[in-house]
Amino acid sequence: MPQFKDIFNFLSKLSFSRIYNAFLVLFSYYFSKISKKPFQWGFPISIAVEPTTSCNLRCPECPSGLRSFTRPTGMLKKDFFEKFISEIHNKTLYLTFYFQGEPYLNPNFLDMVKLASSKKIYTATSTNAHYLTPENAEKTIKSGLDRLIISIDGTSQETYQQYRVGGSLEKVIQGTKNIIQAKRKLCSHTPYVIFQFLVVKPNAHQTDEVLKLAKELGVDEVKFKTAQVYNYEKGNPLIPDNPKFSRYQKLADGTYIIKNKLLNHCWKLWHSCVITWDGKVVPCCFDKDANHQLGDLQENNFETIWQSQAYNRFRNAVLKSRKEIDICSNCSEGTKVWA
Repeated sequence: MPQFKDIFNFLSKLSFSRIYNAFLVLFSYYFSKISKKPFQWGFPISIAVEPTTSCNLRCPECPSGLRSFTRPTGMLKKDFFEKFISEIHNKTLYLTFYFQGEPYLNPNFLDMVKLASSKKIYTATSTNAHYLTPENAEKTIKSGLDRLIISIDGTSQETYQQYRVGGSLEKVIQGTKNIIQAKRKLCSHTPYVIFQFLVVKPNAHQTDEVLKLAKELGVDEVKFKTAQVYNYEKGNPLIPDNPKFSRYQKLADGTYIIKNKLLNHCWKLWHSCVITWDGKVVPCCFDKDANHQLGDLQENNFETIWQSQAYNRFRNAVLKSRKEIDICSNCSEGTKVWA
């Protein structure tokens, strides 16, 4: 079973220092939650790094797609990544090469994956699969990438392009075939390939079809993801009718509220963080425009930033009144995201 192979692969990345660090993070989180004061004795278990802010698509709820960033756009540099990975590899277990943008647009992306893999870190990325040529597929296998999430938000071109504006479903399917064929050619069980289906109103009728398509192609797993939308209070044409696939609850008066009760704690603030392409440290993936910069790796090392007063002030703000933090107002942490 592919799932079991993926689990065993993940467990093979464990070491004493990473297990001990995970214990410290877990203890810090619950102690902070109970005491209502921020304590952090560990290092992040999981980190997301941003290969690029560039993207070939124009998705309507994405800053990359909308070209709406106020922060600088660019590419993660290989030498900067090498310095960063040397600081975190002994304790960090999981590294996601994704925040905003399409990772494969960075020409050094797979070289950086290979470096992280050589440190026995579990590596993952998310892609729209338009650049998974046969050559890139083989390079992906050889890089040691452990998990590949492919966004496929429709099983027909008409449906797919309603959200993935400017995209080609044919290229997604061909890219998927290329990665599956490369795995077989190189006798590799990695990467674990996931179809991620972002459920929105235009594609909600195709959830069964994507399961069938995944099976036909040899994809390891399908995950249905609820969509974050903006200006949801009065409704949004992307919100699906089936509440199972929505982060938002429709009230009797026709308005919507987020299902998240925004309790005053957040696991993300203790076990993970996000690094932008230019080295800014931000609290989580909901800070897409990096408005809450907690440090700059161009100026300080990671440990200094992770233990800084700025970081603890932000953790303290979450413990005191999370609903007052703007990026938390449309957050799914604490709700069921995967349908």
